[in-house]
Amino acid sequence: MNFQLIGVNHNSAPIEVRERLAIPESRLPDAMRRLAEHPGVDEGLILCTCNRVEVLAQTKNGAADLRRFLREYFQLDPAQYEPHLYEYRESEAVRHLFRVAASLDSMVVGEPQILGQVKEAYATARAVGAVHSQLDLLLTRAFAVAKRVRTETAVGSSAVSVASVAVELAKKIFGSLQGRHVYLVGAGKMSELAARHLMAHGAASIFVANRTHERAAQLAGKFNGQVILFEQLYETCDRADIVITSTGAPHAIFRREHGELFLSRRKNRPMFFIDIAVPRDVAPEMNDLDGIFVYDIDDLQQAVSSHVADRRREAERAEAIVQSEVERFQARAQTLDVVPTIVSLHDHLESIRQAEIDRVRARLGPLSPEQEMAVETLTRGIVNKIMHTPISTLKTAAREPEATTVIDVVRRLFNLEEKRAARSGGDRDQS
Repeated sequence: MNFQLIGVNHNSAPIEVRERLAIPESRLPDAMRRLAEHPGVDEGLILCTCNRVEVLAQTKNGAADLRRFLREYFQLDPAQYEPHLYEYRESEAVRHLFRVAASLDSMVVGEPQILGQVKEAYATARAVGAVHSQLDLLLTRAFAVAKRVRTETAVGSSAVSVASVAVELAKKIFGSLQGRHVYLVGAGKMSELAARHLMAHGAASIFVANRTHERAAQLAGKFNGQVILFEQLYETCDRADIVITSTGAPHAIFRREHGELFLSRRKNRPMFFIDIAVPRDVAPEMNDLDGIFVYDIDDLQQAVSSHVADRRREAERAEAIVQSEVERFQARAQTLDVVPTIVSLHDHLESIRQAEIDRVRARLGPLSPEQEMAVETLTRGIVNKIMHTPISTLKTAAREPEATTVIDVVRRLFNLEEKRAARSGGDRDQS
């Protein structure tokens, strides 16, 4: 199985780089189709979250130029992002995917959202036909590994999330959240989680604005909140003490002039912006205004750091689980690699057996059913004895690094490549 993975995440690239590579949810199906059609790619999936953009591929001949895919798809100067790229192949790609699904590579280790995001990417890739075979096996195994980590370790206990970190930051700014008003701009899952945490800690009311009004109404209904038309955003935003924004807009929707307007209306009472969008919704210069506090997704890293030590021991146990699962997956994959050769060998020897029986049948004369059975038993026994050693060797080698070499030797010894090519040519002649 030839797996490749390339991407950027919160550890390798700042948000200014990640937001250039962010793909809106509406464009992901087309992006995955284009990936699957890229030269050398057999199957493909793209995972795009606020903290990472990763391209995963099953390649046809062991290598595909995924950097070229990024250049062609994003039409950006590679110098803007290539220094921040990481790339993994084979078992390292498998290990990375397992760690991502198990939330060991997250900004907040143990947070539960990433597994759902990987599953959504998988569902999209399957729907457009970009995942159908070997990547299907890999991803379903990744989900099982994530479940095992969650079940067998406490890495996800008292899970810290972006939402809970937002509450901590808000408390540092306001002291208490009692009576504070919250404004949700965008009605995504992360915004909803943040709102739940804020309300649980004493926030008084919630306003919701979203480009899709129906979605805003649904979310506001969960909190007995007030729906605001998105077109009235700038007229009403100053009512809030805390603004949580995650719209998916391609450019910042809050700029310095908006912040100045809000502060004048609020008589300089402070406002707290939690920008969990990638690309960012809040322009960085908003943070220069006295009385406006802006935290983007990277700023949350600092608040998370205090929780890392508590989880280190459980994370180490989780890493051991991931490593054992990588080895298990690789062993299974290598065993699957030898199956076509075993089947080809069996077919090859069976065709020889049948041809030899047909060749001598005229000399044998009429045979009774008992004699026919004896010939079948004798010849099949010979074939099975011939097959025993190469099959045992193949199965043993499947668990070793030299598996590919052994497979090639067996195929050459029994002329299996030529036989397959001849059969393929015959099939084409008949079509």
